[in-house]
Amino acid sequence: MVAVLKKLVLGLALIAASAAVLLYSDLGSRKSGGALTSRANRQVRVAMVQHVSVASLDDVMTGALAALKERGYESGGRMVLKQYNAQGDIGTANAIAKEVTSADFDLIFSASTISLQTIANANRFATPPRKHVFGGVSDPYAAGVAISRDNHLQHPSYMTGYGSLAPVEDAFKLAVELNPSLKRVGLVWDPAETNSVVTTGIAREVCKKLGITLVEANAENSTAVTEAAASLTSRQVDAIWISPDLVASNGLGVIVGKAKLAHIPVFTSIPRQTITGALFELGADYPAIGYDAGLLAADVLDGRDPAQIPVENVMPVTLQVNRTIASTLKDKWNLSDAVLKRANVIVDETGRHVVKPSEGAVDTAPAAGGTK
Repeated sequence: MVAVLKKLVLGLALIAASAAVLLYSDLGSRKSGGALTSRANRQVRVAMVQHVSVASLDDVMTGALAALKERGYESGGRMVLKQYNAQGDIGTANAIAKEVTSADFDLIFSASTISLQTIANANRFATPPRKHVFGGVSDPYAAGVAISRDNHLQHPSYMTGYGSLAPVEDAFKLAVELNPSLKRVGLVWDPAETNSVVTTGIAREVCKKLGITLVEANAENSTAVTEAAASLTSRQVDAIWISPDLVASNGLGVIVGKAKLAHIPVFTSIPRQTITGALFELGADYPAIGYDAGLLAADVLDGRDPAQIPVENVMPVTLQVNRTIASTLKDKWNLSDAVLKRANVIVDETGRHVVKPSEGAVDTAPAAGGTK
């Protein structure tokens, strides 16, 4: 009887040992499958940050949210979303950056150069740094956040995004095409904005090449825009160009109003989805930029490593022309059939009409100086 019991105990022990070995050997796959299931089903926490409410940045955010929704990340569903807006105040921007890099967010998405800079600076002190995807930035390589112009994979391991440097030279060449006698172009810009410093530098070189005098007036806040625009018209400029400058963009209506009184046109590098009063707008399709950056954000939420994603320049270009403006100007500006055929959006007496989609992505990095 004792011998039988010994054999029974030994048999049970062997069965238990075999089961333990099988369970241990399957542990890795069960853990992996569980992690994937958890990642697919759990809610993610996302902070979306913009520096100010202007049409271009609002459009970037709209495009990004559309892309995230398309990929299954919708506020109230798989995504818990918190949106922040500094309303143009740098103190508020720094406070927001500190908050989002200290809180338990799976991802921070930002729009504007200033938001990129404030979040990047705060993220250096976060433990651990929060994953950060950016868009709506003219030249991230010049932003001072350790992104290399020469090697687009060289950037902080937790950060990636897209730059969108405006086609400044194309805008001035189009202005000359419409008015070959163009000699003096005014510019309102904020020297405190890195993106504005970059595009102003490009404009100076382009104007020098085209034989145009760039007449500059600084404005560091919305209050100063009116005075700056008035100073340009008093200095006998033939047109006013609005660059991707947040202060000037926010004061676009004021600038257009001053130009209208002087019977000169405004042309911009910040196309909007509305009728602005500018003669033409050649630059980024901002909803498309936001959409592309939103897809990148979804990739990171899905598990893609930001360290392995190069920071590229992506510029879907759109051209909007307003046929109602030319007849109100003191000089002759000719919107030829050739120009109208190139337009993506045409404004006439009956309203705003989208005639074809914006052009595909174009790498504009070399225009800022340096190589890709």
